[in-house]
Amino acid sequence: MRKILFGVVITLVILFSFKYCGDRNEEQLVLKESSALIKEHINNVGKLVVTEGHFSEVFTYKNSKDVFGDLLSAEKKALVLVNAEVTVSYDLSLMEFDIDEASKTLNITKIPEEEIKVNPDLEYYDVQADFLNPFEAKDYNSINKTIKEVLRKKLEASDLKRNAKNRLISELSKFYILTNSLGWTLTYNSSAITDSESLEAIAL
Repeated sequence: MRKILFGVVITLVILFSFKYCGDRNEEQLVLKESSALIKEHINNVGKLVVTEGHFSEVFTYKNSKDVFGDLLSAEKKALVLVNAEVTVSYDLSLMEFDIDEASKTLNITKIPEEEIKVNPDLEYYDVQADFLNPFEAKDYNSINKTIKEVLRKKLEASDLKRNAKNRLISELSKFYILTNSLGWTLTYNSSAITDSESLEAIAL
């Protein structure tokens, strides 16, 4: 009788051991599948998020030069029509992150800085210059530089940067939705992301 009872106990122990090991393997498989899905999602989102804008302006350029002391002034001027394409972008392929399978956590450690590009197309009209003060390459370079600075200031005052930031938050929210659906936690530099306000905070 004892041998039969002992045999039953041993059989139950073996069965429970197999079941426990099977459950552990299944859990590891789920973790591996989840982390692989997260990595794939990050790779798919790892692209340029670009917001474009267009500016049209008319500038008047004037430059005067004293000749022979202050006896004579030589002036040059031009009317400059500017059509500029401006882009604000985030290269999400540069985003840095850690995946901790043990704690089921996706931790974003670095979000790339915005990249601003200003590409003005300049057309010159009514160019007037004095023989003693002609238009030179440095004048065109100076006009180009000044116009880019003016356009950057207009960009700061426009909604373009805000729209670009909203698009960035929209892309980041995909990580929150995915991790939340898998029972994982999304963090930024170890701080938990729990709602849209948290996403907006890390994108500032």
